[in-house]
Amino acid sequence: MDKRRLIKRYGKLYSEELGINLRSRKNKEIFKWFLASVLFGAPIGEKNAERTHRLFMRSRIDSPEAILKMGWDGLVKILDNGGYTRYDFKTADKLLEVAKNLKERYSSSLTALYAKSSTEKELEGNLMALAKGIGKVTAEIFLREMYGIWNVHPEHTPLAVKTAKRLNIRLGKKFDKKLDVALIRYAHETRKKVHKKERGLRLR
Repeated sequence: MDKRRLIKRYGKLYSEELGINLRSRKNKEIFKWFLASVLFGAPIGEKNAERTHRLFMRSRIDSPEAILKMGWDGLVKILDNGGYTRYDFKTADKLLEVAKNLKERYSSSLTALYAKSSTEKELEGNLMALAKGIGKVTAEIFLREMYGIWNVHPEHTPLAVKTAKRLNIRLGKKFDKKLDVALIRYAHETRKKVHKKERGLRLR
């Protein structure tokens, strides 16, 4: 599969899939994507993360204030309904800490956090400092789709690089977030097909 066909079929950004308009540069939209990045950063299925984010949006939990108002019990209930039963308590704690620190340190604005970060390394560190459970993976997920919105220069994920080599697709020096997403989605889909085929063979 060539690059153009790959992007056309698999290159829809995760933020776009969730109906988040990052190009608006509105703080609420950026926070929605950060919330999604926290959910994607957990060791849980992609579909569960997407489902849970939609449940948050349906309940209008789309700001630090809304998270704090919902409280721990309400957050756990949403997380459980989305499939986070193994990570519900931990994720609820993390979201409350993010909301509290973002409100107190940056007036609930990730744009303000970005403005107060002198370098990309400092920006990543400030994001990770919002809560104990926010790691490098979550920060990288968030910043990859903020490319072109903020002045950041992320790198292609290891999975995207590996998949590009397998498909003989050349990655340019300039980061391409549509291509990165397309390569990741393609890798996940082909992996599922292989596992499904292997399960079928074992059952025969």
